[in-house]
Amino acid sequence: MTTIQALATFGGALALAGGLAGSAMGIANAGSAGAATLSEDAGQLRNVIVLASLPMTQTFYGLIILIIILTVSLPKLPEAGGTGIAMVGIGFMAGCAELFSAIYQGAVCASGIALLPKTKGRILTASMMLAVFVELIGVLGLVFTIMALSILRLM
Repeated sequence: MTTIQALATFGGALALAGGLAGSAMGIANAGSAGAATLSEDAGQLRNVIVLASLPMTQTFYGLIILIIILTVSLPKLPEAGGTGIAMVGIGFMAGCAELFSAIYQGAVCASGIALLPKTKGRILTASMMLAVFVELIGVLGLVFTIMALSILRLM
């Protein structure tokens, strides 16, 4: 494996690591609120599970980025140039998008979870819609990564 290939692989790993870390923190935040909510109203378990699981999607976006880099971009890498560094930068950008999106989505979901007993579950749809706005940043991280790879002619 060349240095450029190693840097490209590292960039993909950064994207996955951001998704994994962000999802873990977002789910932990929402899950913590879920435990408190379930102590008040055990009947909200289904709603808690739905909201607490939403920050998990950023892990999948990071994995998709890593797979694209390993299977599509890596075979097209030139032998010389700054492409490896560019791939690290792209992976870092994607990793940050997934990391922060998942963390803050977990905060939105935690707020919704905390209000489930008070609203008798009626806040679920509104909470999911608000969480989708934060999810969009993770989706944009994936889209911008694909665009950047296309600009580099690695897609």
